Amino acid sequence: MAMVGLFWITEDSVYVGSPPNAEGHCVRITSEGVQARGSDCVRAWPWSILRSISLEAVPVEGDARGGGRFLAAVLEAVVTLASSYGGEEPPQMFLVLETEGGAEKVQVSAATKRYTSREITLSQHLLARFRAGTAAPGTLTAWRREHRGGTPKPPEREALLGEWARA
Repeated sequence: MAMVGLFWITEDSVYVGSPPNAEGHCVRITSEGVQARGSDCVRAWPWSILRSISLEAVPVEGDARGGGRFLAAVLEAVVTLASSYGGEEPPQMFLVLETEGGAEKVQVSAATKRYTSREITLSQHLLARFRAGTAAPGTLTAWRREHRGGTPKPPEREALLGEWARA
């Protein structure tokens, strides 16, 4: 598994935020659309009915100056330890799915305590491209199958997101 931006990527799945928790709760991105698994059901939104998709309340890294490098190192250590929060609950964010019937918010656990603002922007753009059909989650899973080194460092994550968001 590897975290790149707001996505947790396995060899066969792409999740928004963290991978499935012990109860199986997760939000998965597929070529067909978005699937949210809760304790009692699975909900699905095909790309064709979504007018927009975005994330709100994403935990963002504070200082863009030198402290950012320190935070990035801490972030990487947290992710490397399989997203362990030392007993704390992970930060929560919301996936906002806009359909003809209105907006629905799905709660998502963040994979880390802080994302860089660039990772957030590029991830939001990639989500929009998935919805528009101009990008495919399979690109991310194909990268994961080829990349065996775990979660890349922040500059590499941003470069990957930039590549996927522009491709």
